Amino acid sequence: MSESGDDGARHARAKRTRKKKQRPFWQELPILIVIAGVIAALMVTFVGRPYVIPSESMQPTLHGCAGCTGDRIYVQKLSYYWGDPQPGDVVVFVGPPSWNTHYQSIRSDNTVVRGVQNFFAFFGFVPPDENDLVKRVIAVGGQTVECCDAQGRVIVDGKPLDEPYARYDDPYVPGRPYGSAGGREFGPVTVPEGHLWVMGDNRNQSSDSRAHISDSPDLRGTVPVDNVRGKAVVKIWPPSRIGTVRSENPQTD
Repeated sequence: MSESGDDGARHARAKRTRKKKQRPFWQELPILIVIAGVIAALMVTFVGRPYVIPSESMQPTLHGCAGCTGDRIYVQKLSYYWGDPQPGDVVVFVGPPSWNTHYQSIRSDNTVVRGVQNFFAFFGFVPPDENDLVKRVIAVGGQTVECCDAQGRVIVDGKPLDEPYARYDDPYVPGRPYGSAGGREFGPVTVPEGHLWVMGDNRNQSSDSRAHISDSPDLRGTVPVDNVRGKAVVKIWPPSRIGTVRSENPQTD
């Protein structure tokens, strides 16, 4: 047999081998689904995930209210692998136990359905069953925070803060504590190391660190850094609200 005949035979055998090895799509589909699920799980666990804003505590920065379409934000975890949250960061965190008094589980009472929900939560397709909250970091470990100066501003380490993102419904009334009509005053509170003092931008509609000062003598309204799930970086839904979530450090000049 000629050399060209040998080449033709080899090509024919190779072509038949490739045809035999190629699987139909329906056989490859489960493999592709598993690979996609693993990638999604890795992304949710180590990179970040979307969250829905459920309340109006962060307006006007983030929109959310009962019965409306709340902002959906993307929260990334990478920033805090190499450092802790800083003043001005908008963070998602799990509320300490004393913050969970009104939290209701989002899981079904049906054992089978609950198992399915937990399974999809692992891959990031269902929200986690935890009391996730979103607030802005105002002070960090070792700093002392209180309110107010003569203009009604929050004070950290003796310095009043310039907070363009903060919204108050009522003018400042000296002598009125937080929780009363027009009240803003609280503290002073020294934030323990490894903890954060957090507040909502919508100051009159936010149950934040100020509301939990008396819950625990150790925490005094602060949140452990270990409870932080990540940093809010962008609004991804609805389309009219797409944009970045800015970190504005109120302690800088």
